[in-house]
Amino acid sequence: MGCMTGIVILVSILYYNRTLAIIHSKVSDIAEKNISQTAGLFNLMLQGYNSLSKSLNSNYELTRLLQETESNAAVAIMNERTITNIIGAAYYSRNEVVGIHILSENGKVYSYERQFAGVIDNNYAQTDWYKKLQKSSGNMVWLGLYPGSPINTMQQRDKVFVFGRKLYDLTSHKEIGILVIETNPSPIMEAVSNVSISPGTKVYILGEDSKIIASSERIGAKQTELDKIPKPSQDENILVDNTSDRLIVAANTSMAGWTIYGLTPKKDIRAEVFQTTKFLFIVVMVLIILSTVLASIVSRNIASPLKLLIREMKKVEMGNFSGSVNVDSFDEINSLVSSFNRMVHRMDELIETIKISTVSEKNAQLQALQAQVNPHFLYNTLDMIYWMLDEQENERLSRVVLSLSQMFRYSSNWEEASRTTLRCELEQIRHYLTIIETRLGGRLQTEITAGEAWLHVMLPKMTIQPIIENAVKYGLEPLGCRGVLKVSTVAHENKLHIKIEDNGVGMDAQNLERVRTSLSQKQSGGTLKSGQTWARRGIGLRNVHDRLVMMFGETYGLQIDSEIKQGTTVVITIPIPPMKETEDEHIDRG
Repeated sequence: MGCMTGIVILVSILYYNRTLAIIHSKVSDIAEKNISQTAGLFNLMLQGYNSLSKSLNSNYELTRLLQETESNAAVAIMNERTITNIIGAAYYSRNEVVGIHILSENGKVYSYERQFAGVIDNNYAQTDWYKKLQKSSGNMVWLGLYPGSPINTMQQRDKVFVFGRKLYDLTSHKEIGILVIETNPSPIMEAVSNVSISPGTKVYILGEDSKIIASSERIGAKQTELDKIPKPSQDENILVDNTSDRLIVAANTSMAGWTIYGLTPKKDIRAEVFQTTKFLFIVVMVLIILSTVLASIVSRNIASPLKLLIREMKKVEMGNFSGSVNVDSFDEINSLVSSFNRMVHRMDELIETIKISTVSEKNAQLQALQAQVNPHFLYNTLDMIYWMLDEQENERLSRVVLSLSQMFRYSSNWEEASRTTLRCELEQIRHYLTIIETRLGGRLQTEITAGEAWLHVMLPKMTIQPIIENAVKYGLEPLGCRGVLKVSTVAHENKLHIKIEDNGVGMDAQNLERVRTSLSQKQSGGTLKSGQTWARRGIGLRNVHDRLVMMFGETYGLQIDSEIKQGTTVVITIPIPPMKETEDEHIDRG
């Protein structure tokens, strides 16, 4: 439960930190895109307002009528009405326009607005906005948001966005007045709200003089705080600053030279993560409860049966095989307990069987000791015959009797199990060949050549004799003439090859393949057909091959090659043991 809880808490912390970083990155990207879109919207909006003012300034009829001084009152009234109509046409060209005012050089004011038209503030010449327009050189002057109309004293209830420019006679480049346009600030405020990414986001629009033109708060709020905020450069119109306790995004507008700022507190961004944190906390608590329940289930259904099983295993370790475990748990645990009970019961049976086998083995050893009286009696009798023949100078027959005695003694002595050296095996072969050469009357020529370095190599007892017996019986005797039998050794890498060659009758391809197949079969494989020469020959070779494989492994054994009327070659492959290092060599090597 502790491991599970620790892992869950660690994963939750890593997930929380990763989620917070991702959210910060995504919020920064969203804020950057929003302010970029907002700057683009402002540029389009202000470009439309600029086109509206240019359309009035480029109206020839308007500029002509503003410069005329008519003495006739009727004509003057008609001119004023014409000017008002031209202004009215521009007024209705855009829905957000709420007022258009032209302040002529001769002191007249022409207005077209929603209501209370013609109510003019006579002190407008002393206002800041008028002085800004007077100082301009014909470019558009974006005055910003005002709580009401700066010209009409009766229009003070609704906020308006004000901009204007000087009017010139495009022919004589003479100043003819000042154009002031008032618009509904809703499009600007909607664009400002597009920058907000949280309820706590504050949006400011600063003019070229770093003064607040528009804001999501009241105008003029915290001007000193805005002076400390970095501004975007001319090369990079968008600035994103995420190093302080708030996310700052800023963008320049190319049309008006404004800078739009969006200030979002980091705590508002973290508030988005709070729901994730809350969800994670609930998940962790649920997992801890589930872990506790799971730990209880595991303890009751798995740990307890295993403890009982361990306790019984300790009893078995001490030699008590009579115990058993009875539990009711999951199928796997029940299967394990059943297997343990069967194993203990089987071990108890095997121990009893071993006891009986040990007694039987002791009895067999006693019988074997008693049976050794007869071989010794035979050895002594053969030795007595040998000395009697030797005294009669029957050297040939005495040599045969002596060889037979040595062979019988060698084949009957199994005190050193089934292993022997190549030297002893070759000595046994020489005794055997003495008898065979005497029996065949000079029809057998033998050549035994073995390297002195390989005489210490171990191999199974009675390995070479069955092969030579087969060679003589099935290969050389049917030949009907003098035959040659060769025994030699060849070393290759870490293997020793003992070759037994004869120039006898050989075997045809079919019988050779059957003998090879019999050698490649496993020990439990099928037997060869009885009553056939190649079958009887294969049984003896198979026995030798199986003993070699049992002693050295699958890579060792017999290999047979034979051709009809050409003879047979049998190769015995055994491992060469590594050379033993002398004591001095160990000392020299440290």
